[in-house]
Order: sequence, then structure tokens, then C-alpha cells
Amino acid sequence: VEGFLKIYDPNNGEIFVDKKNAINYENMSQAIAYSLSARAQGQGQIYQMAFGNGGASVDETGVITYLPPNTTGQNAALYNQTYAKIVNDNSVFNLDPTRNKMTVLHTTGKFYTDILVQCLLDYGEPAGQAAFDNSTQTNGEYIFDELGLLANYGTDNDGNVITRLLTHVIFHPVQKSLNRQIQIDYTVRIQSLTNLVTI
Repeated sequence: VEGFLKIYDPNNGEIFVDKKNAINYENMSQAIAYSLSARAQGQGQIYQMAFGNGGASVDETGVITYLPPNTTGQNAALYNQTYAKIVNDNSVFNLDPTRNKMTVLHTTGKFYTDILVQCLLDYGEPAGQAAFDNSTQTNGEYIFDELGLLANYGTDNDGNVITRLLTHVIFHPVQKSLNRQIQIDYTVRIQSLTNLVTI
């Protein structure tokens, strides 16, 4: 994070001050965390946790091949998103904000702040899942091998929420079935870089 200060007369353009300013790394990390966790209004807030089954493949011998995370470009997405759940506990569309929520965690004196994003996939969700976690396949609709956090960027003309992928994780397949709950605790750390050499 860098800061720049410019003080000028808007009528004639006379510049009074034009310089870099110092950053309070601790406070900046907290401000970013509160903004991303929807503690400040506007676009870019973490909104959904998305699940998919296109990030890894398992061959007949059990060897898992992982694809690289999609983290480039505004249109980046999960390879094959099959489910999503709202984790912004300030959203009126979050049906269980006590278990699907975000918490900002900060320790005084540290140059980082964490956003703990928690999501519970309860017994009955998603609809259409298998009854038991005993599938012999590794590519079912709710056998997840990728997960991402999506930011809210407003709505389209039809009222659908526009989202953008903020993070993407690829992992070995995990089956969600009626006989089990799955809790996801996803920590996003905002850390200030210190001791940078001025260019």
C-alpha cells in the first residue's frame, strides 16, 4: 500500500502539497479487512463461498492431478462451480448468518489482520446430494475439489448478483452427502509489507 497526498486550489490548479505520505500498516490492514468483509458499504465485498468439482482429477490408480488456481483476470472463475452459499452475514439473503459469516481478527501490534470466513454445509444441503459419503467416483456434482471466495459487484439488469472470484483453492476431492455436515473456515490475511526501499 502506498499513499499520495495532493493539496491544491481547485479554481486555479495551484499545488500546495504533492508528496507521498506514510502508512500506518496496522490500521491499514484493519481497514482493508473491514472493507472486504462488508463492514463498510460498497462493491468488492466478500459475498459468497463457491464450490466446484473441476479442479482435480483422479486416475484409475488413485493418482490426483491438480489444475492451477484461476487467479488472473476479472472473469476468472472456478473450473466447474456446482454450488455457492452466501457468507456475508450482513446480507438479507444469508439464511443462517450465525453459521455462515465473517469475523475480522486483529492482534494489537501485528502488521496483519485476518478475515475468518466461516461456512457450514448442513445435512440437507445442497439439494440432490447422495445419502452417504461412500461414492466410488471422484467427480460427482457434490464431490468438491475446488473452492473460492466471490465478491459482490452489484446486480445485472435482471437483478442477479454479479460476482468476481477473489480466491481459488484446489484440493483433493471431498464428498458432501446427507449424512455429514462440512464446516469451512477460510482465513484471508491482509498483511502490510514493511521495510520497503523507497524507489
